[in-house]
This record gives sequence, structure tokens and C-alpha cells, in this order.
Amino acid sequence: MIVIAPVLIGLAFAALNSLIPAVHRRPFNAIMVAGAGAAYLSGGFGVWELLFTAAMTYVAFRGLRSWRWIGVAWLMHTVWDLLHHRYGEPILPFAAHSSLGCAICDPVIAAWCLAGGRSVPDLWRSWIDRTAGRRAATGDAA
Repeated sequence: MIVIAPVLIGLAFAALNSLIPAVHRRPFNAIMVAGAGAAYLSGGFGVWELLFTAAMTYVAFRGLRSWRWIGVAWLMHTVWDLLHHRYGEPILPFAAHSSLGCAICDPVIAAWCLAGGRSVPDLWRSWIDRTAGRRAATGDAA
């Protein structure tokens, strides 16, 4: 469950984002990842927490115009999650594995962002079209 639940949460995050109109989806996600960057502000790494938050804010700002930057920000947060998990400073002090769960969830969200943050139905249709195209190119029957 320590692995499955965070993956499902990441997939649910992407699916729920499909409900946001495309024009608003990227700015919303830039704001979300900026907020995630501040989640550890009193997490135990002192001034490094402030520096990380500043770096995340910059990357999230760049994400206002690019899904790639949002994906990079989620990967940055993954590294920070792993550091906090390793050093026993979880994101939720009452849940010992919360940072590990976050470190598993965040790359799922990052992958979705790096794929362009498209709606899940659009991604599904694209995958079906590519699969059908490969079958047609190789002469495989459906």
C-alpha cells in the first residue's frame, strides 16, 4: 500500500485536472507546484528550506508558460521528499512515511506534466491512435 496508494493519488490528480479547461490547466498546476515547494518550510533543513522554496518558486513561475518546467518542479520536489524521508523529517510529522509517499506520487504527476498536461481522455485517444497506427503499419489485425 505504501507504493500503490501514492501512484493512485498521482493518477487521480491527473484525472481530476482533466476537468479543468485546458486554458486554465497549466497556470493552475504552476500554482499547485509552487505551493508544494513551500510544504517543507519548517521541515528541519533550516535555511536550505528557504533556498529550496525560492528555487521552486522560480521554476513554478517558468511553468506558467511551459509544462516542462512544471514537470521539473515536481521532480525537484521528489528529491526534497526523499531527503526528508531519509533524514526522518516527513512532510506530515504524524505520518512517518508521508514524504516517501509524496516521493512516489510526485513523479507520476511529473510524467503527466512532461507529457504536456493533456486531459486523460486526450492522452487515452492519442495512445489508441498510436497503437492502431502501429498495427496498421505492421499489418497486424486488431
